[in-house]
Amino acid sequence: MQDTKLRVGFILSRSFTLSAFALFVDTLRLAGDVLDKSGRVYADWEVLANIRNPIISSCGVEVTPTSRFTDPTTFNYIVVVGGLLGVSEPVDIATIDYLKQADDARVPLIGICTGTFILAEAGLLRGHRTCVSWLHFAEFQMRFPGQQARPDRLFHLDRRSGSCVGGSGVADMAATIVRRHINARAERNALNFLQIDRARSASHVQAGSPLYGGSDQRIKAALIFMESYTEDAVPISRLAAEIGLSRRQLERLFQTKLNSSPAVVYRIVRLERAKRLVLETQAPMLEIAIETGFDNASHFSRSFREHFGYAPSSLRLAA
Repeated sequence: MQDTKLRVGFILSRSFTLSAFALFVDTLRLAGDVLDKSGRVYADWEVLANIRNPIISSCGVEVTPTSRFTDPTTFNYIVVVGGLLGVSEPVDIATIDYLKQADDARVPLIGICTGTFILAEAGLLRGHRTCVSWLHFAEFQMRFPGQQARPDRLFHLDRRSGSCVGGSGVADMAATIVRRHINARAERNALNFLQIDRARSASHVQAGSPLYGGSDQRIKAALIFMESYTEDAVPISRLAAEIGLSRRQLERLFQTKLNSSPAVVYRIVRLERAKRLVLETQAPMLEIAIETGFDNASHFSRSFREHFGYAPSSLRLAA
């Protein structure tokens, strides 16, 4: 067993996601739990802030910081827990300055949920292949076009940075950290208390597309990429490379599992997206056509009619 504790500092944004914070902390707490005493045996943590005022989560529950900003090198990781994207100034300038100080000291920074937006905005994820929820991927790309990101994986952890999409994936990332810094027995102890059979790996695919109910992780990943790139269609060869296959391998996989080609399925994904925009917005048809990767309104309308059996304009009139 290691001589020093695993130490994690948490920074909570305004309207942070309570479940993400709680899952990370409890994985650390339970890693060393003996006889349900919740002792901080192998791990310790602090909730850091510039001031000690309670921070309100997205569900309304408040968490009071346990420490003002202290020497960042006393922590193995500093974890930024994000939440609602619509919140202006999710953290203050003093917090950004502290994160930059930690980065300069080579303390690994981890963005949880939309904490990745906070770190990317501060320029602290350069060179990191950021994992972003497929729900927020388009927004992340729009805000940070130069930042590497992927919408399919649960989390990514390298020497300098980490990112996690949130949800139950936080327990998987935290368990990986416990295994690395403490040992496998501590990880198993935490997972047993959390009633988790096993931690998923960083390469596990996010829950995503309703177009496919099967279990093949490669198809799930491909569909998430398709749904994340409806405006600027990704070449099939690049899509295949993203999930570790050649184009021919991906085409064979789709033919075997879906009885179709990736190109045809990609077109269906774009049309399903267009259908939602027709029903849920008042955007002009040309705007919807461009947003879903069609050259013009007539090409879009023709493709829509061929697939659904009716024109997009008639669908909007009937809604």
